Amino acid sequence: MARLQFELPDHFLFSTEMQIYISHVNQGGHLDNAQLLTLVSEARVRFFQWLGYREAGVEGLSIVVGDIVAQYKSEGFHGETMCVEMLPQDFNRYGFDLVFRMTDRASGREVARGKIGVVFVGKQDKKVALVPEAFRARLAAAVPTA
Repeated sequence: MARLQFELPDHFLFSTEMQIYISHVNQGGHLDNAQLLTLVSEARVRFFQWLGYREAGVEGLSIVVGDIVAQYKSEGFHGETMCVEMLPQDFNRYGFDLVFRMTDRASGREVARGKIGVVFVGKQDKKVALVPEAFRARLAAAVPTA
């Protein structure tokens, strides 16, 4: 089977740090694959909070995860502090990909990379909705100017 290959952007817009707890580690002594998704999900929540939103309240809509892709680059271990960087990319009418990279803060070693497919949905009808223009504007305002 061919291995997944995933290219990263040159820069990221958002970063947050979180520690790998013992509950994140599997019997092999390293970050469990299901717990990687838990950590990345927490980083996604923090990304939306950084923009001033809750995931259930983005300009009157909610967001859902349509898909996720993850590629391990090395092991993560109990007690390490991970830096998770994120950048929204590849917008379409209904959402975007939130690209991420996870690295060990102390060594800079890359642990994982990937992307989360975010889709906007109506809070009541749960139907796919257009990306709100006010969200795009808030995101554009958050991008640093050179």
